[in-house]
Amino acid sequence: MLDATHDAALSSWVESANAPDTDFPVQNLPFGAFRRKGSDEKLRIGVAIGDRILDLKLARQQCPWGAGMEALLAPLAEGDLKPLMAAPAATRRHLRSALSQALAEGSEQAPFLELCLVPMAQAEMALPCAIGDYTDFFTGIHHATAVGKLFRPDNPLMPNYKWVPIAYHGRASSIGVSPQSFVRPRGQSLPPGADAPRFGPCQRLDYELEMGVFVGAGNRQGEPMDMAQAEDDWFGMVLLNDWSARDIQTWEYQPLGPFLAKSFATTISPWIVTREALEPFRAPFSRPDGDPQPLPYLDSPANRERGQIDIALQVLIQTEAMRTQGLAPVELSRSNFRDAYWTVAQMLAHHSSGGCNLQTGDLLGTGTQSGPLPGQGGSLLELSMGGKQPVALPGGETRSFLQDGDCLILRAHCLRDGARRIGFGECSGTVLPALTPGA
Repeated sequence: MLDATHDAALSSWVESANAPDTDFPVQNLPFGAFRRKGSDEKLRIGVAIGDRILDLKLARQQCPWGAGMEALLAPLAEGDLKPLMAAPAATRRHLRSALSQALAEGSEQAPFLELCLVPMAQAEMALPCAIGDYTDFFTGIHHATAVGKLFRPDNPLMPNYKWVPIAYHGRASSIGVSPQSFVRPRGQSLPPGADAPRFGPCQRLDYELEMGVFVGAGNRQGEPMDMAQAEDDWFGMVLLNDWSARDIQTWEYQPLGPFLAKSFATTISPWIVTREALEPFRAPFSRPDGDPQPLPYLDSPANRERGQIDIALQVLIQTEAMRTQGLAPVELSRSNFRDAYWTVAQMLAHHSSGGCNLQTGDLLGTGTQSGPLPGQGGSLLELSMGGKQPVALPGGETRSFLQDGDCLILRAHCLRDGARRIGFGECSGTVLPALTPGA
């Protein structure tokens, strides 16, 4: 699965792409939708390279390309990523190889493409594609266990957890791209000791550290993917923050699951890191001793050999008071996607197993990715033990749940010996005060 595009020694004529701490070296080449700030130009697809964006609309117009590239670049130039997302893996690799060669040190295309670079600071990012459907899974077993202990100390995991990739159907319309600001949601909740619910602003607003998976070609209705098809189908990944109104969620989620507590905002990072870029960071998938093995439709030799992905995750917070004092964001936790209980291929295979037709550009959330150790929670619900142990912050502040003005920042990167470090960019969101009724 590895080729010349993954060579750790490969460098770029875009100097910022050679910095050791950049998220976007030439080995990454993620896709996003953008326009120049302050312009009314049509969105186009770009490729992140260092601190620049290769504008594929200009690149198509101004640079000579090899055979077959014109057809691949045409929809990207018009802002449509879906034809590439739906293309066979060989086609995606062909484009990746051509972009890698064009951006590599010594490329004869460099003089043409230099004119097609846009500083990231001058770009306005948008959702990378139209998202038709959004499903949020629950693959983080350490999150599931920690939250379960808050409510069911003697039986934190439900009996089905280790057998089935659990998920719920989310709301695609409220997904936004980083940096996103959203108003604090209002809804019904039942205060402790009350006999009747109240309606008003959420009092226990939380974040959830997740990854997002974009579907590639998808499947026809009634024709489920097997594990081989599922592994071949997904296009790439982003960071995802599944904002959660815990008090509203507690009151409404039984018997049908999350609703308004999850539908007010979801934030994703703007750059889709492709499956091809993640190949060097694949890892074996296995279950702990004593746990049930996946049922046959969720199992394959390839999934056992390389189903997991080693992605280091980080959460930071910057409160309004910290910004006023000029204080940098501080870390809340670290974890790793490799600890997920279910793989990406298993999510896709299970989602389609009943005949559901996944479509190009559908988004799957992985569920909160917490680590096994104390302090590795992927939400404040875990870190504060349900609000009982507030988290200390600089300047004497504490947080049990999010306050207005808080900005949450998710970061992620992949790093392994013999491979170049790649990252996902930031996924940030800021909480605004709830709207006044009638305003």
